[in-house]
Order: sequence, then structure tokens, then C-alpha cells
Amino acid sequence: TESKHRRRGGDLKTRSTELGSAVTASPLTSTTAKKSIVLHSETRKELAKQATVTKEERRAQIDERHKYLISRLADGIGLNEQQVEEAVISDDKFQLIEQFFAPGGLKKLLFFYQDVLQQKSNASLRPDGSTNTSLQKKLFITMGSTENFTGACAFFLRTSDKVITASNVSQEVRFGIFDCTDGNILQGLEFFLSQIVIPALKSQQNWGAVKEGLKNSQIQDFLYLVDKFVGTLSSSRQNIEDKIQLTKVDIDTYVSNLQNPSDYMMAG
Repeated sequence: TESKHRRRGGDLKTRSTELGSAVTASPLTSTTAKKSIVLHSETRKELAKQATVTKEERRAQIDERHKYLISRLADGIGLNEQQVEEAVISDDKFQLIEQFFAPGGLKKLLFFYQDVLQQKSNASLRPDGSTNTSLQKKLFITMGSTENFTGACAFFLRTSDKVITASNVSQEVRFGIFDCTDGNILQGLEFFLSQIVIPALKSQQNWGAVKEGLKNSQIQDFLYLVDKFVGTLSSSRQNIEDKIQLTKVDIDTYVSNLQNPSDYMMAG
């Protein structure tokens, strides 16, 4: 009996110790969580400082070539030049611009302008460490293969392998907008070809080695095929927009009256 009392006493002491540990662990856990949030907040502040330094370094690099791109983007998308400049120097793909300017560099430079899930400005950190986010319009540099295209694409194309300088940027670089708002790519491509590309081709005077220009049969065949392709795009778009929607029909009233094989044959 005495040994049983000792065991029970020992069990009670063990349980008391465990309960005491659990009680004392709770404030420690809470303190650790608070410290984690504080550290996370400090990390965000440090990253923000680094981003500010990087932006100012990039701003110092902007020359007449960059200003030409910024001006075209502002006109095409409908933003002011300060907004475009801020977006460009904040972009993590900023180095692609220098690769585009370099001799024999990138043949194209793409920008998307569309809704992107972003952190709200001046958003405070939630207790769980997350932040408030919402869909906002954003202009950003892209390779064109990693993000879904749902808005407008502004593009710059090189016409040669020459180094792009402040004096030749307006001659060597071509600019265009491909608008696919709401992800309507067929309509955007149809408009781009019919309203911009084809009129430009038909007004083209210099066709390089083809001296006859628009009178040349091969040039005429080419323009005919482009026109035909645009017609196919238009038909495809209309077929998709005017697709047949089958109405749901309640067949219970018909099936309930079928009693024997001859009724089924008549229904068929």
C-alpha cells in the first residue's frame, strides 16, 4: 500500500510538472511568434531599403534610349512618363533593356500591362504574417512565356544587329501595341493585323530586292494570304462568340408516360 501511495504521489508530481511546463510554454510560444513577426517586418523594411537603392542606381543609368522607350510606352498605354519610368526601374528584369540595346542583342523587348495580384499600398502586416492583396494594373517587363497574357502587350523590335544608341534608337527600334483585354487574343490579333499591319504593308513603297513593289505577283499573293488569314481569324472569333447553347429540357413528363416497348418506339 505504501508503495502504491508512493507511485501515485510520483504520478501526481509528474503530471504537475507536465502541466507546469505546458502553462509556462504558452507565453514563450506567444513571445516567439511575436518575435517572428517583428523579424519579418524588419526583413521587409531592409528589403525595401535595398530596393530603393537599386531603383536610384537604375534611375541614374537612364539615358535618351530609355527615355525613347518610356515615351512610346506612355503614349501607347495611356500612363504618364513618370509612372512608366517608376515601373521600369522597379522591374526585376530591368537588365533585359540593356541586353536589347547591346550589339547583336535581344530581337524583342516585351511589356505586359494588365491586372496582377499585388500587395495593397501601405498595407500593414496581419497577425499571421500575411498582407492584404488585390488585383491592380501593372506594367512589367516579360519574356512572354512565363505569365498569362490577359491585357495589353507593348513590344519593341530591332531592325538590325547594330548597337542601339541615342542617335539611332528612333530608326532602329519599332514599337507596337497588341491589345488582348480580358484575354480576347483572337480579337486582339485580328485588330492588330487588319488595322495596323495590313494597311502598313499596302502602303509600303520599298520592298528591298523586289523592284516592282506592290506590282510584283509574289507580293500580291503574300498580301492576299494575309487578308485571307485575317478573314479566317474573324470567322473563328464569330463562331466562338455565337456558339450554340443547348437549353436544358425537363424530360420527366415524357418519360413518365412510357409504359411499354411500343411507347418507347413511338417516343424514338
